[in-house]
Amino acid sequence: MRHPQVQPFTLVAGVPFGGLHVATAFSLHVKTPMIYIHPPGTVKEDLIEGNYVRGQSCLIIDDLITGGSSILETAAVLRDEGLVSHDAVTLIDRQEGGSAALKAMGINLVSILTLDQIANYLRYSGRIEVSDYERIRKYIQSRQGG
Repeated sequence: MRHPQVQPFTLVAGVPFGGLHVATAFSLHVKTPMIYIHPPGTVKEDLIEGNYVRGQSCLIIDDLITGGSSILETAAVLRDEGLVSHDAVTLIDRQEGGSAALKAMGINLVSILTLDQIANYLRYSGRIEVSDYERIRKYIQSRQGG
C-alpha cells in the first residue's frame, strides 16, 4: 500500500468482548495470529491468551469506540507484557472522545464508520426523519464539546 493507515503488525489483538469476533474474522482473513487479554475478574495465570514473543507489534481491534477506555486498557496490558501497539481499528466511532484519548496515548485510530456518517446515510436515504437526524447531530456536537 502506498499510504497505509496503520503501521506493520505481526499480531491482531481483540478487545474483550465486542472486538473478539471482529478480530477473529480479520485474523483468519489476513492469516495473522490473534491474541486477547483475559477479561477482568477471570482467574488465569497468563494475562494474554495466544502465542506471542515480547517486542511483537499488535493491531488492536474492537467493534466500537466511545471514550476509548477498553482499547487503552488492552494496550496497557499488551505494553506491560512487552508488546507494542501503534494502531487500533474499530467498526464504529461514536465520536465521544475516544479518538482523542487514544491519540494522547500515542495510538492511531482507524474507524470504518463514524456515527455522523451513519446518521448522514440514514437521513439522505430516507430511513430517518429530519428531526431525528438533527437530534443525532446535536448529540454528537454536545459529546465533542462543540
